[in-house]
Amino acid sequence: MKSVKRITAVMLSAALSLSCFFTAYAESTGDPNIDIGGGGMGSGTAANFWSPSDDGVRITIVDAETGEKVSRSIDYTNKQPSNISLHFGSVCKTEYIGGRSLSPQTGGYTYMNPAEPLPAIVGDGEYRNSNIDQIRSYFTDEQVISSVAGHMGFTLEDLTNGDYKLMIEPVIYLTYNGVRCAFTATETALYDQQTGGDIKRYFADLSHKNLPLAMFLEEDDLGYKAWSGATDSRLTNSDIINYLGVGIVSFKEKEDEVETEAYDYEYRVDTDVYTSVTVSGGEHTPDNPVSVIFEIKNRRYTVGNIVYPAGDSQLVWCKWHTPQTEQQVEIKITVLGGAEVSETDITANIIDLDKNPPPNPTAYDRNDGFSLSALPQNEQKTSNSWSVWSAYRAENRVWEPNWVWVTVERPNGMSTGYWQDCGKWVDRGEWIFENKYYSVSLSAEMEIVPDEKDPTASGDTIRSGYGIREKVTSSVSGNGEHTDLQNAVTYFPEFGYKQYWRLLERSSGGSFEFRENKYSTYNNRTHFTPIWYPDGDYTAYTWAIDCWTPAGMLSMNLTDNVDIDGNVYDDWHIGPTY
Repeated sequence: MKSVKRITAVMLSAALSLSCFFTAYAESTGDPNIDIGGGGMGSGTAANFWSPSDDGVRITIVDAETGEKVSRSIDYTNKQPSNISLHFGSVCKTEYIGGRSLSPQTGGYTYMNPAEPLPAIVGDGEYRNSNIDQIRSYFTDEQVISSVAGHMGFTLEDLTNGDYKLMIEPVIYLTYNGVRCAFTATETALYDQQTGGDIKRYFADLSHKNLPLAMFLEEDDLGYKAWSGATDSRLTNSDIINYLGVGIVSFKEKEDEVETEAYDYEYRVDTDVYTSVTVSGGEHTPDNPVSVIFEIKNRRYTVGNIVYPAGDSQLVWCKWHTPQTEQQVEIKITVLGGAEVSETDITANIIDLDKNPPPNPTAYDRNDGFSLSALPQNEQKTSNSWSVWSAYRAENRVWEPNWVWVTVERPNGMSTGYWQDCGKWVDRGEWIFENKYYSVSLSAEMEIVPDEKDPTASGDTIRSGYGIREKVTSSVSGNGEHTDLQNAVTYFPEFGYKQYWRLLERSSGGSFEFRENKYSTYNNRTHFTPIWYPDGDYTAYTWAIDCWTPAGMLSMNLTDNVDIDGNVYDDWHIGPTY
């Protein structure tokens, strides 16, 4: 995996929390040097306006050392801007910084619609927000990078070998004096200079705040300085040209990559778990049992009186509770009693699943290129079994003679004697081993239903843009040690069942529900369906996990669906009041 720098985001607010644009992205490739800012905008005029989501990006491959352009520049957008009447060609920021002047063109604007739709790039600070995590994830997604490489005439291997970087610039499509235009942030600032400030006159919050702050560098790169100025106010043309409206994705050679630290077990935070090993070698009875010591987080867990017959083995475990924060825990195992143990050192990776909830939904999100992904199939195991050896003594008492000569002295000084058996009863029996079997089974089911605040839901049918609620119930049966089901994670079709998810919260009675949604007006336990979601089945997928037994974890794949019919706008009527 490529290393990804920690970057602080200045997020745009959203006033209408109905739905959101999401796209699922695959394995991360690249190191994004991108941050964002922005804020609210005013309204336009009939001849000068911009519509939220009329945006895209200009991508250029540049030399990693010099920053020199080594490919053509391509504008990617989810829109169909075939009516662009004014643009400045496919020119990147590097060329303008190098002295190239604006060259207005009145036709022939070219663009591409990417197979993986772009996330929101330029927010308006009111109805549509851009999300830095989505942006970084998109532009480091291996499928996206591979597609860009192909469009530019590169192979993925060549593009990511460390010799090149991607330069990414936000692009907007606006109407200026009745003319449809395509501008990058740099072009907007240069054109504003040429027009004597006329662009800023009509589009100040867009052209000199939200567009240039849609992307800027967190760290110095390719001769550009990181932006450390204001992220919520209008900026000068000079600052925009020199610092803003640009993001850079770097790639490292494989030999420079940091190897992912290996681990033996993966657990979730704040969870009851079992860690198990197997002991073997020799025969161990109650007369010479085995003991195993687990040392975990400065605590010792000792399991004693372990027995098993010759040529066999025994599963040995300890139950413990994981920390509340992500970390790796080293577990040391010591065996006493002349046996061998399957593992003496175990690395447990403790992860927190409550880190990728969906971002704030808005009413203006679109995903015109959406296609339904296949349902996931994570590891599913609904039963475990194991056995424990015990031993008892089958007695066979026999007399073991011990003849001893007993001398008897006579009065006449003579002596005589006799043989006396001084033997004893001894147990010539043997240890009988018994193997007791244990098993545990998990069953679970999920149900999603319309949110209780949905005014037009009918049965399991809702309009897109409204929310759903979920409940997961489970039961565990059997005669062996186990925990209850402790976690459930739900994934959604608008993300391709990746990227974002909701870690459910355990409620009364041991069931699981969505956590309270901070974007819900009523703080309901809800998930908003995206307003753009097509009519038909909306199927959520839940992985029910962390039902632990000594023989491992039990888990289940669960699904349920509601039916989408129309969208929330169908419930709005605008008319005169009397």
